Amino acid sequence: MPTSHRIAAWRTSILLVCAGLLQALSFASDPLPAWILPFTQILALTLLARHVILAASTKQAAWYGFVFGLAQFMLGIYWLTISMHQYGGLPMPLAIAALALLCAALALYPALAAVGFLVLCRSHRGPDISIGRYLLNAALWASCWTLAEWLRGTLFTGFPWLNIGYAHVEGMFAAWAPFVGVYGVAWLAAFTSGAIALMVQAKDTPYDHRAALTLGVALITGLLGIAWTHINWAQAQGQPIVLRLVQTNTPQSQKFDPAHVERSLIDAMQLAGLAPKAAEATPQLIILPETVIPAFQDQIAPTVWLGWQAIAARLQTSLLLGVPLHHTTGGSARYTNGAIAFDAQTPLTMLSRAQTPWHYDKHHLVPFGEFIPPGFHWFVRAMHIPLGDFDRGAVRQPPLRIGTQALAVDICYEDVFGEEIIQSVRPGINGTDGASILVNISNLAWFGDTWALRQHLQISRMRALETARPIVRATNTGMTAAIDPRGQVRATLDPATRGVLDVEVQGTQGLTPYVRWGNTPILIWIGLWLLLGLWRRRTPTGT
Repeated sequence: MPTSHRIAAWRTSILLVCAGLLQALSFASDPLPAWILPFTQILALTLLARHVILAASTKQAAWYGFVFGLAQFMLGIYWLTISMHQYGGLPMPLAIAALALLCAALALYPALAAVGFLVLCRSHRGPDISIGRYLLNAALWASCWTLAEWLRGTLFTGFPWLNIGYAHVEGMFAAWAPFVGVYGVAWLAAFTSGAIALMVQAKDTPYDHRAALTLGVALITGLLGIAWTHINWAQAQGQPIVLRLVQTNTPQSQKFDPAHVERSLIDAMQLAGLAPKAAEATPQLIILPETVIPAFQDQIAPTVWLGWQAIAARLQTSLLLGVPLHHTTGGSARYTNGAIAFDAQTPLTMLSRAQTPWHYDKHHLVPFGEFIPPGFHWFVRAMHIPLGDFDRGAVRQPPLRIGTQALAVDICYEDVFGEEIIQSVRPGINGTDGASILVNISNLAWFGDTWALRQHLQISRMRALETARPIVRATNTGMTAAIDPRGQVRATLDPATRGVLDVEVQGTQGLTPYVRWGNTPILIWIGLWLLLGLWRRRTPTGT
């Protein structure tokens, strides 16, 4: 390769690294303001699409997608090094190496999208193609990218963090979420980036108006999204309830340390038992974070349970606590990351045996944190993270009934999977209504006061948009918040602080198209475009 070509290749690679870093900034506000996040994401992906369109070979296209993805993930999930190094005991060089290996694996998905697009469009990439081909090329770029996103969120238990749809919880594509979910929003964002890239390619040619029309289609979808913001997908259900969300801010270094557990529990009880601001604002349910009790329920002294029940009695309320659960049935034992709800009348034997009228077992477990993939026990042994191997609960579990509301609980990472969250919103087998309020309890103290907290809040906002359900989040270190059915944050606590958030929440009922059909429509849509691309690949010219 001539020296000039090598220099150009390096310049392109550096540009795409910068584009990947830019896209990583679009998944949570700070340092960028919230209003600019959708535009930042589209701009970053446009830079990648532009260079993939001009790639000379599939190898070059794969490299472009890979370096873009590697940069995005290295910056976007840098906070994983905190859990591995500070709390897992890995030396920082090894933690960075582990992050780099994970990010390199994740970067294979954008590389696959780039190769797929180039293969399908190789014969009709020039500026002198028809309007139909411009539309097809933009749709193929969006379909290849979104399919890669879906594969990343599905294979090997899935890791859909930093799906580009999460950059659009505000903006012109947000109202599409109740129709097509986060993957549909991702398709629209990718289509827009492809349309802009194609328009740039056709600039200053007699064919630029054709590409502009393709971008016009993307803008029309955005205008439709703006028009659809006024659709009410759900209606108020029953009477509103007052919930207390507790943010304990227990340092992760102390959470599982026997020397600090008692002090942490006392702090949590003090927060949970605070007097309400007014008698009519007494919480009907107090929600505490994931593993607020950091030991299995049958290892907890009866005096501790009596302390919690004293709070329930004094405030005449119920409690929802995150706690690892040890189940014994027929002589066999199961261990789950769970939650239990109880009140002052719940017998102590039920609490110690995890046989309360309602409890929840986490279904979607985190690799390495909650279960150990085959062949990786050596890696977990190199760290010192407790609670490393759990059993799974069912995908759909009975909701917690509080007054006229039905609350569906999920734990931490589970709300990243919208296709699973909608299971609790759908009607039951016997026709009973699904959940009217979604509850997420989390502990992100593993990752410090980082982007992880704000990124997770964005993800919860997308779940609210998809389901038209209010969501409340009770977390250890943040972000504890109340989100309305339109995905807007109505109240929140500052991260890395101790406090409680008392909120009145109105539950809703009604099924969005996404709740009804899940990801099936967008996957069919992607499949149809890819089939059309394969068919048109035989005819490189024409309309």
